[in-house]
Amino acid sequence: MRFLLVLFIACFSGGYAEASQVAIIIDDIGYRQSDEAVLSLPNTVTFSVLPHTPLGSEVAKKAHNMGHEIMLHLPMQALNGKTMGPGGLTNTMDEAELKHTLEKAFDNIPYAKGANNHMGSLLTQLDEPMLWVMESLKQRELYFVDSMTTRFTKASNKAEQLGIPLLRRQVFLDNDVSQSALEERFEHLISLAHKQGQAVAIAHPYPETIKFLKRNLHRLDKAGIELVKTSSLLPYKLANKEKKGGDSAIRLK
Repeated sequence: MRFLLVLFIACFSGGYAEASQVAIIIDDIGYRQSDEAVLSLPNTVTFSVLPHTPLGSEVAKKAHNMGHEIMLHLPMQALNGKTMGPGGLTNTMDEAELKHTLEKAFDNIPYAKGANNHMGSLLTQLDEPMLWVMESLKQRELYFVDSMTTRFTKASNKAEQLGIPLLRRQVFLDNDVSQSALEERFEHLISLAHKQGQAVAIAHPYPETIKFLKRNLHRLDKAGIELVKTSSLLPYKLANKEKKGGDSAIRLK
């Protein structure tokens, strides 16, 4: 009887609030043999895979079979002119060419439930190409994560305009792969999750990052934070109906 009374008081007072949630996306997967090391991470980590790469399709298949959520990492033109690799979307493409390039990319990476931009600090600032991208995602009933490689991105606005399920990157975990920098970014992720109830982080298949995550992901649970697949945050966002703050660091890529 006493236990039931305590349980009632805790629930009524909000003491049993839902745990905060974090999604971690590892993107840039597909080029290096070492990228396969991502498969050693828990299947609650999401993998975003580059199209038309030597290992991309095979890693996507293996990861899906292990229970990981798969995304398509869409190469987009950057301000710094860096080479995008195959399947890149540029500002010289018309609607038909861009959508055909997207179609081939999705055909190459099986099981994708969503997409995020690879680089794109130039292309994501342009209205028409972003509209065409979102129209393609809508046709396939996929979600979009804006990697936020520029503060002037139009990608999120176009996704919202078309009703595409949308999330925004809030933390880059490994712009610097030193132990101290990884620790600082990880603590920032935990802090954001507690403050906002959810947070989205992007990292890369660097050996240092994978080693760090394998040693430290257990800290999320200890901090009362649930590591979830990226699509799991979409219902959370809809339920809260509020704008979430983002990480101030912008990476031109």
